[in-house]
Amino acid sequence: MEKEARRIVISGYYGFHNSGDEAVLRSILLALEEQGAAAGITIVPVVLSGDPAWTSRMYGVEAVHRMRPAEVWRALRGSQGLISGGGSLLQDATGAKTIPYYTGIIKMAQLLRKPTFIYSQGIGPVNRRWMDPLIRNAMRKSAYVSVRDAESAALLGRIGVPQDRIEVVPDPVMGMPLPADAAAAPGGAGEADALPVLGVSLRHWRKDGADLERAADALAALASRRAVRLRFLPFHTPDDAETSRLVMERISSKLDGANSRGSVVELVEPGDDPQRMLLEVSRCDALFGMRLHALIYAANQEVPLMGLSYDPKIDQFLHRLGLTAVGTTEQLDAERFAAEAGALLDDAEGWKRDHRDAILRLKQQSQQPAQQIARLLRQTISR
Repeated sequence: MEKEARRIVISGYYGFHNSGDEAVLRSILLALEEQGAAAGITIVPVVLSGDPAWTSRMYGVEAVHRMRPAEVWRALRGSQGLISGGGSLLQDATGAKTIPYYTGIIKMAQLLRKPTFIYSQGIGPVNRRWMDPLIRNAMRKSAYVSVRDAESAALLGRIGVPQDRIEVVPDPVMGMPLPADAAAAPGGAGEADALPVLGVSLRHWRKDGADLERAADALAALASRRAVRLRFLPFHTPDDAETSRLVMERISSKLDGANSRGSVVELVEPGDDPQRMLLEVSRCDALFGMRLHALIYAANQEVPLMGLSYDPKIDQFLHRLGLTAVGTTEQLDAERFAAEAGALLDDAEGWKRDHRDAILRLKQQSQQPAQQIARLLRQTISR
């Protein structure tokens, strides 16, 4: 018997070649496919993208341009609902247009009387109080609301969203699998040698670059203590690749001759497919990251991790694993970092034992939004 098909529009920061956001989309698509099948329906996604042609090629789904209102309207009108998320969509740290855009898409769907589903969003910071009603109204009229941490739920509660309507779940990427051909895929550079691999994911944040200078000093301190392979992983191209090269140059200038201990500094660019980046992270012995999804990738693969905090979302994720940041963009002690990184590399198995239960719990819970959405869509068919 042919399954009922339900077209669902997905709104997020997609089509911009940011590995973290693309991983969110890949994870949502996989979860919807799995949970839709379990509910006896076929969920047909339509993604709002900054680059619809690329999104269609990458994921094999229909996509329309996120900034063309007529296309968005037609997609919503022909759908059975809207998913907004995941990611940090409802925040004003990146500017005053972000929240009005994403809540505007939600309200457009609600005007068309389509059910709206909030999928594992990170809410905040919200510094402009006039934005509160936009968020509150969009959330109150949504059929399902989930956020990725307790702090996001608390923020929604403060602006008037009933707490009993909010489900706290992990980031969708906690449930993303390795690519199907992972076992057969060739290893990264240097896999044959005995050097432990520390994955590094950095981004530009401070205008004066002082945070990156401190990160370079900390990594150089580690490399001068012991032989290590520092493998830079750019999550947002081309920006992170340029940032990585700057930090690599500073590290190299500090390591000369015997001082380098035989350490290697390299840049790996696995391309746009988020599952390929997940595979690269899985090949690391530990990871040091600023990017939230670099840390989530590491947890997903039980790779010991250290976070450098530039935003509360970093601390919120680390806390769910019982961890704290090794430093911030304002402060990072090079010797403390070197000692902690060395300890992780020396006892990765101990770290895994200590955190495996928390990681497994997050991976299991990451399916909850897709389960709830599939159930609600199934109910609309049964009526």
